[in-house]
Amino acid sequence: MSSRPWLQSLVWLSFLPLHVVVHAQDTGSDPRTVEWAWAPEEVDRAGEGFWPQYRGPRGDGIAAQSTNPPVKWSESENVKWRTDIAGKAWSSPIVWGDRIWLTNATSDGLSMSVLVVNRHTGKVEIDRVVFKNETTQKDYHEFNSYASPTPICDSQRVFVSFGAYGTAALDAKDGKTLWERRDLPCNHYRGAGASPILFHDLLIFSMDGFDYQYLVALNKYTGETEWKVDRNIEYGTNDGDWKKSYGTSHVIQVVGQLQLVSPAAKAVIAYEPTNGKELWRVRYEEHSNAGRPLFDGKHVLMSSGFSKAKMLAIDPSGRGDLTDSHVRWQATRAIGCKPSPVLLDGKLCTVEDRGVVTALDPATGEVLWQKRLGGDFSSSPVVANHRLYCFDEHGKGHVVDSDGNVLAENTLDAGCLASPAVIGRDLIVRTRTSLYCLRDASVP
Repeated sequence: MSSRPWLQSLVWLSFLPLHVVVHAQDTGSDPRTVEWAWAPEEVDRAGEGFWPQYRGPRGDGIAAQSTNPPVKWSESENVKWRTDIAGKAWSSPIVWGDRIWLTNATSDGLSMSVLVVNRHTGKVEIDRVVFKNETTQKDYHEFNSYASPTPICDSQRVFVSFGAYGTAALDAKDGKTLWERRDLPCNHYRGAGASPILFHDLLIFSMDGFDYQYLVALNKYTGETEWKVDRNIEYGTNDGDWKKSYGTSHVIQVVGQLQLVSPAAKAVIAYEPTNGKELWRVRYEEHSNAGRPLFDGKHVLMSSGFSKAKMLAIDPSGRGDLTDSHVRWQATRAIGCKPSPVLLDGKLCTVEDRGVVTALDPATGEVLWQKRLGGDFSSSPVVANHRLYCFDEHGKGHVVDSDGNVLAENTLDAGCLASPAVIGRDLIVRTRTSLYCLRDASVP
């Protein structure tokens, strides 16, 4: 175990008043309030280019208030640059400063790599193989990729994960490996999907597969295991196909206490992020979760996954099994299994996999509006400048306002399974074949 000088700061955080806790989750709030992941001075160094993890600065899919990405685009309109990328990977782009980081893999999974692209020019600055594999898992699903988990970074390191194939810390200057772990077992059975998150000096991610199901925290400086906890869930079956999960964990603050909310098959569990001690759980029937939970200051809001997703609103103030006591509402109509939900001007928006967008009242679960976009969706939507941006698997990008009006339907050559990033006026989009920087050319 390493020493943890940041424990003193946790004690300080525990005495923060509730209005500060809620402010950290508000739409457009200063991302520096999330001090358990990045220090304010780190965020200042990143400048405008701060989209350091899956789902953005706070992990909720909401861009900074100052952003204003384009509403309309095509292959010939509002494309600042396009960079074609060989390989097959569904991981989302992250941004730190002037650099965009991506993971990539060959279609056979024998080579796994990292790319760095200049945010202003689209020029590839680094294209480096991180892991070579002699074989891959037999139960791989063609719909997934061998590089689906999204990386995460701070000012000095970039952390990449390819599930059981390996996790590594890279030097943010040159992409060289600082440490690696290739000894964490898991038959993902359809491929890996959960993205790592940062909590002070811990890199935390889940490994919920056919054979093993656990959550692990590594020291971000050394790669050593700080804690590891098995899921301990009553799955109701010995068939590992029902034990899989691909969801990304999320740290929240509830009345002064930090909680690590981690979706799994058949249950969502909250842990103490410092040691992995269980705080509470809520059970459900679904499995293969792919989304990241939200927290609106009152409720944990999350999709339960496959086979028929439910949207759950959980009061996280309790302890133990909260299934019968703290689920404030649940919704079953047109809830996305793969895309993560997002808050748009106080409305909870979910994109159903077959193209229906539903806006719910997060306090009650009441349907406020629905809009059928059509298509198939795996990518998670983002919110910027009071607009919802949704990308389907076949090349269409939809822009919807907070009242459910479709402002534009835009087409690129290939579809998205990765989620976009938003930096200033730029929309960074990864399709099946290319990376784009989309910007409204008419705005000075």
